[in-house]
Amino acid sequence: MNSHNDQTLGDAIKAFLQTYHLDDKLNETKLIQSWEKVVGNMVARHTKSLAVRNKILFVRLDSPALRNELSYRREKLIAALNNEVNAAVIEDIVFN
Repeated sequence: MNSHNDQTLGDAIKAFLQTYHLDDKLNETKLIQSWEKVVGNMVARHTKSLAVRNKILFVRLDSPALRNELSYRREKLIAALNNEVNAAVIEDIVFN
């Protein structure tokens, strides 16, 4: 085996994900899975759906009061969620 072609399995997987543009989808999935950890159990219980499209996180909530409260914390939530996945996955959050 030629040493100039050697790479770790982790590096090979990262290269594969980047080549086929799957790393963005993987990070979006990680971000959605980290929602409860970032916002807490109470907010997660009132969350009906989460989706990421074009760097925007769409959050459907069942409580207008909670929707209003989270709107005020939008920038902190964006930073916390992106920090949780170590990538700039979202730029905005829309609460429905």
